[in-house]
Formats: sequence, C-alpha cells, structure tokens
Amino acid sequence: MQKSFEVQGPVELDVRLTSGDIEVDPTLDGRVDVELVAHDEESQRLVDSARIELNQHGHRPTVVVDVPQKRGFSLTLFGRSGIECRIRCPHDSGLAVRSKSADVLARGTLGGLNVATASGDVEVDRVSGGVNVKSASSDFSAREVGPTNIQTASGDIDITVANGPVNVTSVSGDISIGEAYDNVTANSVSGDQDHGAVMRGIVSAHSVSGDVTVAVRRGSNAFLDCTTVSGDTSSELDMAAGAPQAGDDAPFVEIRAKTVSGDIRITRAPAPTTNQEVHA
Repeated sequence: MQKSFEVQGPVELDVRLTSGDIEVDPTLDGRVDVELVAHDEESQRLVDSARIELNQHGHRPTVVVDVPQKRGFSLTLFGRSGIECRIRCPHDSGLAVRSKSADVLARGTLGGLNVATASGDVEVDRVSGGVNVKSASSDFSAREVGPTNIQTASGDIDITVANGPVNVTSVSGDISIGEAYDNVTANSVSGDQDHGAVMRGIVSAHSVSGDVTVAVRRGSNAFLDCTTVSGDTSSELDMAAGAPQAGDDAPFVEIRAKTVSGDIRITRAPAPTTNQEVHA
C-alpha cells in the first residue's frame, strides 16, 4: 500500500504499528510518501485494512498511519514475515510511534520524537526538539538530541551529543552520553554510566551496583559531591578549596554521583572545539 500527500513544510507523523520495522527519511520537500510492505499473507491482510490519512487539524498537518493488530497467535517457520512502514517527509517533521515491538529507524533531522513501545529498538540521527521514549526493554541510540526524557527497564541508552536537558532511567541497561551541554539526570540499578564530556549545569548520576564515569571538559570549573558505600572513588581533577571566584567566566558544572557498590571515576575531557562551543 502506498499513499502520497502534498504538504507545505514539516508535518506530524502518528504511526501505530504493533510489530515490524518503521523507517523514516525526513529529507523530502513538499510531500509525504507512505509505503506499507507486507512479507506474509496475514500481514498483507492487516496492510489492506490499514488507515493512512492526512488531517489538517492543529498547527501542523498530521499524517496518521494506523495498522490493525494481529488477532491470536501466528507462527512463521520459513521466510520473512511482518510489516515494513517506510515514510519520506519534510525536514524537521515530528514523529510519534505507538508499538509493541516494532523497531524505529530515522535518518536526517526530526523536529521531535515520542515513542511508546515494549521492546522495539529506536535509532535516530538528529532530533532538534524534544525526545520522549518509554519502553520495557528497548535500546535507544541517537547522534544528536535536544531536551530528552527516556525510561526503560533493560535497554541501553546511547546518545552522542545532548544539547538540552537530559533525564534518563535504565534499570539494568548501560547509559552513555558522549557530550552534554545542559543538565543531566541519569539513574540506573545495575547498568554502568559513562558521561564522556560535561561542560556546565548539574550532572546527577545515581546507580546501585553500576560504575559511574564522568569526564569534565578542560576549562570548566567543577564542584564534586561523590558518595559510594562500598565502591571506589577516584578523581583526576585538581582539587581546590571553595567555589569558583566571582567574575570567573569559566563554565561551571556541579557533579553529584552516588552509588552503593559501584565505582565512581571523575576524569578530564578535552577542551571543546569551536564547533562544540557553539552547541553551548
């Protein structure tokens, strides 16, 4: 099934697919192309009953892709099965997904991302607006995001660059944030945390048995409040009594790291390049 809609500017995508694959390419000007591909007979029946429509309500037009759920239990012994949803849309369009196990892949820049899923993995390139993801066991990875809120039980979280505030929770999954330019709140139980380069704001990293590593940008002043019950704590920063002096224009980051048995390690990251300073 294929449908196309002529639009002016970004749109909102509302995709409801229980399982399968969702691929979004936000690089098409003036049009939204939607294609549903079924790989077995039962999936074809669902595709034939799917609803694809353009609604003009709200500040942006919304393209709805609603695929019915399977009834009962099915087993495919040979060959490929399931449904692929492929969407091409304008740059900076928003994406909302409701699913049980469908994987989400987006290349290019999305204007926002909202995902509710049980086990589908989410991989995006860049999101200029807010990110909200709730899942049970999904992995999340992104090259660049704005304000971000992610909750998962056992999935890993991997963010290369975070330009806005970040609030992430993973019970047993690992958390990795390469560069952060705003406040970060990260909570885990057994998963490790790696904060590759923090520059300013408040970094709150809590874990029970996972290790926590935080690297502070060279040129940034830091206040450390690190507590562990039975783990080890180490710091490569030069310790000086008192807070930064008034008039000190260097960025200031406050690090509050707490674990029960996990180790806490504070290190230095390289000073930001000119392009990295623009993020801040």
